[in-house]
Amino acid sequence: MHSRYAPYPQRHRSRRSSGFTLVELVITVVVLAIIAAIAFPSFTTVQNSSRITSQVNSLVAGVQQARMEAVRLGRPVSVCRSTDGATCAGAGRWEQWLVLAPASGGQPAEVLQSARAHPSVQITSEVQQITFGSNGLARGADGGLLATTLTVCMPTTKPAENQRRLAIASGSRVSTTSIDGAGACP
Repeated sequence: MHSRYAPYPQRHRSRRSSGFTLVELVITVVVLAIIAAIAFPSFTTVQNSSRITSQVNSLVAGVQQARMEAVRLGRPVSVCRSTDGATCAGAGRWEQWLVLAPASGGQPAEVLQSARAHPSVQITSEVQQITFGSNGLARGADGGLLATTLTVCMPTTKPAENQRRLAIASGSRVSTTSIDGAGACP
């Protein structure tokens, strides 16, 4: 005689489990923590390197804008260190800078761009301002073509190349280089 019923009662049928067990979840969290601990130092290096590069690029853009505006306006335009965002300042770190068309020929002074350095970045220079003439060339105090550098630095050892130098040569050629500053800033 055959039974019409299954050999096991319905309540004993195997249930399909869904989701994770507590052990699987703990193992996943531990593995993620280990990966994060390994990746975090290199992420800091990438972040610092990006911050320095961004600051140099912003400064290069300001220098190039000053040069182009001097030619366009037909009058001198300066990139200078500022403390108030409206006027050029004397010696010191470049925590803020301006692209400024000074008053000339009856035209008032005009701030064309104002930028600020990130608090963790230090910018130093041999000069307090770089002025491009209407021909697009920057000249020094002696009247010769300007050759100067601005140093952008972050006091850190990650990345080891924690300095970038922005050089202006022959009155208008702009170049940047990375320098291993061994964590110290000038």
